[in-house]
Amino acid sequence: MWYWLFKYVLLGPLLALIARPKIEGLEHVPQGGAAILASNHLAVMDSFYLPLMVRRRITFLAKSEYFTGTGVKGRFLAWFYTAVGQVPIDRTDADSAQAALNTAERILGQGKLLGMYPEGTRSPDGRLYKGKTGLARLALQTQVPVLPVAMIGTDVVNPPGKGLRFGRVRIKIGPPMDFSRFDGLAGNRFIERAVIDEVMYELMRLSGQEYVDLYAADVKLGKGDAAGKPPTRLPEAAAG
Repeated sequence: MWYWLFKYVLLGPLLALIARPKIEGLEHVPQGGAAILASNHLAVMDSFYLPLMVRRRITFLAKSEYFTGTGVKGRFLAWFYTAVGQVPIDRTDADSAQAALNTAERILGQGKLLGMYPEGTRSPDGRLYKGKTGLARLALQTQVPVLPVAMIGTDVVNPPGKGLRFGRVRIKIGPPMDFSRFDGLAGNRFIERAVIDEVMYELMRLSGQEYVDLYAADVKLGKGDAAGKPPTRLPEAAAG
């Protein structure tokens, strides 16, 4: 109930006023059944504007820190993120990553739409970063459609570390991606890399972002030099 109240009454109208969102490709979202919405990630508000514009409810996997705050504020935020359709996951180690994939598989098994950010974290500079293979493994295991989603302008409306500003948000949803040629190959790291690279190519094409062949999380931790690395285009062959 709270999800729909926030969407249509308590929060959605305000978000629509601030960003005047527009969506393309809504016809690609199935009216029923499970699917993965694989999106680039520019701002926290990505997880709000996409559900605002898609008719069906979307469940996102969100970092557990959103749900573990203390005091009145912490409890309120945990309730709020739960109410708007986010599920906490721990991203600290390999066991946690597998638990997150199990949670995602359970959500898809219930016939729901699952929102995922293959970059694993928000872009530090507005460019598109290397995708992690967890989404690819999930897609191959469940054989559900994967829809590439480009969020455009959310980093202007919601700059990192700052509040909301007036702007314009655009969302582009591409056609479902077909990975049936890889049936039975879940767990093969080379196949999973090929699948996620194909997803990232579509995100690059839809969003118009420059691609950097580094993990965004590593760049944030100072393990990569995105500033000194020229933008890299994924090869056309990656798209199949």
